Amino acid sequence: MTPTSYDVRIWKTSVYQGVRKTTHSVRWCVNGKEFRESFANAAQADAFRAELLAATKKGTPFLVLSGLPINYESSAAGISWYDFAIAFVDERWAHTSGNTRKTTAKVLMATTMALLKKQPVTYQPVAVRTALREYAFNRSRRSQAPDDVVRILEWVRRNTPTMAVWEDPAAVHRLLAALDLKLDGTPVAASSVRRTRRVLNVVLTLAISRRVLHTNPLPKGRSATARKPANTVDKRSLPNTQQAARLLARVRSRPRGGPRLHAFFATLYYAAARPEEAVALRVADIRLPGQDVPDRWGELVLHTATPEVGGQWTDTGHRYEERGLKGRAAGETRPVPCHPALVRILRDHITREKLAPTDRLFQGAEGGELAGSVIRRMWRSARKSELTDAEHDSPLARRIYDLRHTCLTGWLNAGIPPAQVAAWAGNSVPVLLSTYAHCVTGQQAELLKRIEQAQDLTTLYPTEEDLTEDLLADCSAYSPWATESPHDKEHTTNVSVAEFPHPRHLRLVANTRADLRKRG
Repeated sequence: MTPTSYDVRIWKTSVYQGVRKTTHSVRWCVNGKEFRESFANAAQADAFRAELLAATKKGTPFLVLSGLPINYESSAAGISWYDFAIAFVDERWAHTSGNTRKTTAKVLMATTMALLKKQPVTYQPVAVRTALREYAFNRSRRSQAPDDVVRILEWVRRNTPTMAVWEDPAAVHRLLAALDLKLDGTPVAASSVRRTRRVLNVVLTLAISRRVLHTNPLPKGRSATARKPANTVDKRSLPNTQQAARLLARVRSRPRGGPRLHAFFATLYYAAARPEEAVALRVADIRLPGQDVPDRWGELVLHTATPEVGGQWTDTGHRYEERGLKGRAAGETRPVPCHPALVRILRDHITREKLAPTDRLFQGAEGGELAGSVIRRMWRSARKSELTDAEHDSPLARRIYDLRHTCLTGWLNAGIPPAQVAAWAGNSVPVLLSTYAHCVTGQQAELLKRIEQAQDLTTLYPTEEDLTEDLLADCSAYSPWATESPHDKEHTTNVSVAEFPHPRHLRLVANTRADLRKRG
């Protein structure tokens, strides 16, 4: 039975005026436990506080776990978490991309496994996770589930708690702690934690809009133990020119598919294209100069990205999902300069492969799309062959994406304005600087020279002769004792006490005159 209490205290509404918005908070206490609910405006806060006061006047007991009146209890106890999660997937399916669908399924799978009333014994845990990820939370394949998967999902439905579990703060705390760990007990990456919280926030927001829950139980703000995700590039992952040349040369020397993949990797290294953008390039998207001018720049026009997400997550059943460029409106393009070395590589590639203007620039062995597994396998082989054991075990060029990072870092080190680099990279200037600014080197001497020239004041100081002349001029203009003897009778009668010089001033004038006589 859910514990209740009549020991309720309700305080007045507090107002917090922040930099971005003003928050109105209602605070109350049930059985010694404090609760808080925040609202965007005063009317909402006052209405909620009035409901709490009305419940106390009527003698309504309050729930100890949620702090709400018993008649204010949500319908969470009548809805299974498993059923609600499936309903969430079905509602969002048509409005999300393939990668988002895959990420959502992984988060819901991990959450469901952590919420099970008991761990599976009849079924292997890996089979339960696969059934949840690939069938239960995949609208396209749910009806195609095999019989053994259907039995597993029925067991999950029977052993899944209701949505009321989200109203228990202790249960929510245990769930979040479980989601922050991998299967082997090690912490997951900070970026994965943030991604999980983001998906769960969307799920619980839908639960609130459906009146299944009254409030979002996830903690607000940054936790004291939360780890900050790394948004900057690891400088150890950037290959230098010699290392990059060795890796690309090794790829080109491979007899099967080497020259074709060499052109692909060179596009990432020279033009900073994302892998999904390079795969989507057509021959007509490249503007190459004439062959009679070999050392001129060309241009790549990027307009589409085709990330590899898997056929089970796309509407077409194709493993690649075609969409617009990242962070840009549909139909927008991004021109990128094509280095003269890349011009020669792409021209030889088009001629060797006998590609037509409408063909894909980079194709598979059979003329189809270039598979991500082939790209990764070739890059791993090149790293193993060309790098030393220490370099191979380090982050050096471990990911194909590091070629793009190397190109962008090189552009910034060459002194190209960040706004121009951001336009070529398809990033905003703040994101570009926060990601690559610490990798910019080799410009400190020039920058320090500029600061030295702008702030140097010593060249503006007056010379010693100028200071002496100014001092004598001031003494002659305002002090008659500077040119005549202070002991002259006629002068002493006309000099007031305030005008009479201080002995220190007399010594300064005498020393100055003596120094000038010595200099001739």
